[in-house]
Amino acid sequence: MKTTQRYLALDVLRGMTVALMILVNNPGSWAHIYAPLEHAKWNGCTPTDLVFPFFLFVVGVSMFFSFSKYGNTLNKESLLKIAKRTLLIFVIGLFLNSFPQWSADFSKLRIMGVLQRIALAYGIGAVIVLASPRRYLPYIGGAILLLYWGLLYTLGGSDPFSLEGNVVANIDKAIFGESHIYKGFGIPFDPEGLFSTIPAIVTVIIGYIIGSVVKDTEKKQVPKQLIIFGTAGIIAGLIWALAFPINKPIWTSSYVLYTAGWACLVLALLIWIIDLKGFSKWTSFFVVFGMNPLFIFALSGLWARILGRMIKIAGPDGELISGSTWLYKQVFLPLAGELNGSFLYAISHVIVFWLIGYVLFKKKIFIKV
Repeated sequence: MKTTQRYLALDVLRGMTVALMILVNNPGSWAHIYAPLEHAKWNGCTPTDLVFPFFLFVVGVSMFFSFSKYGNTLNKESLLKIAKRTLLIFVIGLFLNSFPQWSADFSKLRIMGVLQRIALAYGIGAVIVLASPRRYLPYIGGAILLLYWGLLYTLGGSDPFSLEGNVVANIDKAIFGESHIYKGFGIPFDPEGLFSTIPAIVTVIIGYIIGSVVKDTEKKQVPKQLIIFGTAGIIAGLIWALAFPINKPIWTSSYVLYTAGWACLVLALLIWIIDLKGFSKWTSFFVVFGMNPLFIFALSGLWARILGRMIKIAGPDGELISGSTWLYKQVFLPLAGELNGSFLYAISHVIVFWLIGYVLFKKKIFIKV
């Protein structure tokens, strides 16, 4: 028995990832963050390190359903849709990186970023899954991950998976130049760089494969199947990590399998709770985010840049500080202290953008990005 029913759990998981992306990207102070809301310094995986791959995983799952109207094949119509969406998302990412454009130093513009990685992983991943027979996709994904491992190991330095020794940074620098690469790690290295987007494509491919499992499996058997795949992914990732550490900044192959495994387990749980058991009243908060995910995320990024780069307010000592710093220090810090105030600042952003999403949802406005 096959089902074409839309799973509410997919919208909820998509919405959860967007809400969490806004939460972890907008603390009141980067110096005061609860440990689970921080990325691992290098190797390892915190709950925050699951958020981005979960989003790409859901992109892949949704892709299977959305491309069904094209017969899940690569043709003129599907290719045009892929090209337009890839370009649009990438350009929005560049727009945010350079905002406000009238004061930007384009000689130091960061080229890559979260939205740029989403664009490329979606675009290349979509072409691969639609152009390839479905039965070959696990082998294609596996080959990409093995090739990536081999390239990093053979082309890297004496410590090929370290911050200083990985070849990812060298390739990105050769393509973009040091001045166009993220420097938040203390050296020119982009955690959303071009070369490390290659394994991120596999995260999308895995999502697509899981989408086919969800659609083609009897509804009550879906959670069981996802638990099997998820457990296998986690175990495979942990075993591979013995030789190729789980690492988000260089998006290692073990990280791909490990995070995809957890995504499968979370999706299995959500499908069981929401779509099988019918406990869905609590889901409306996340569905709001899930209906306009990339628009809400991009809007939150734009607002953060307006608040941080454009709005300047005099502090208690008369010195001009950013609007975000002023809000944290004058409102949230006195209210709840350094750590809790920083967390409440982030929560307030989630609520504000939920309200915007809620208005769009009630008016049935769905902005395709």
